[in-house]
Amino acid sequence: MSADEWKKKCENEWNLQGLSMPDDVDWKFVYDTKPLGRNLLRNPAPHGLTHNTPPPEPELTGVPSDEPPRFEPEGDFTGWTTSREVLPYDSSGIPPGAVVCHLPQYSWFSMEQRVDLKAEGLWEKLLDDFQPDIVIQDWYEESQVHESIYQLHVTLLGADGQTVISEHTVNPTEDLSTYSHTWKKVSHVFSGYGPGVRYVRFLHRLKNSFMVELFPTLVTGSSVIVRPTRSSH
Repeated sequence: MSADEWKKKCENEWNLQGLSMPDDVDWKFVYDTKPLGRNLLRNPAPHGLTHNTPPPEPELTGVPSDEPPRFEPEGDFTGWTTSREVLPYDSSGIPPGAVVCHLPQYSWFSMEQRVDLKAEGLWEKLLDDFQPDIVIQDWYEESQVHESIYQLHVTLLGADGQTVISEHTVNPTEDLSTYSHTWKKVSHVFSGYGPGVRYVRFLHRLKNSFMVELFPTLVTGSSVIVRPTRSSH
């Protein structure tokens, strides 16, 4: 198949009529990678869960273990760069002289991916001139282990992988006054962000609590999707 035929296939696949489609782009590569409309994150559900079914209720034994404290939930984190930050004990609410057998110890579990947009099949003219919508979505468990259990920070980076062109941060506060255990959706659309974007850095942090056993905050359905549309300029 000729280069022009591959270009035409891409044009028809994503309805790209009227967009800049330079001849020097490898259109067979673009067609094979299909970068538009698919999730560019790898392993979006590392705990094997889906937001279409309720999060699992914790199976608690209430029996202290001889094992050292755990600060990471179970899962397959292939494709993610993970780290943890164990927070100091909070004894501010304990009256003087009180004896406490156990205190919860909190920790942040961070998961990060960096998406190389050109390696995924997107071309410079599209990113710089058209600036297609970059849609972010995530679902986190309403674990109720703390009033602050989830943070999201997504940045659009330049060709050097360092220069921040646009960013979005989410840091919600949970309502612990009534019990609720569901998935909570987080979403954002980057549009009209300016030329030069080459990478998307996706970082979310989940708070876990350890007291006798681990009480994690789980996540699922993480996605970065570039759509052949633009909301604004």
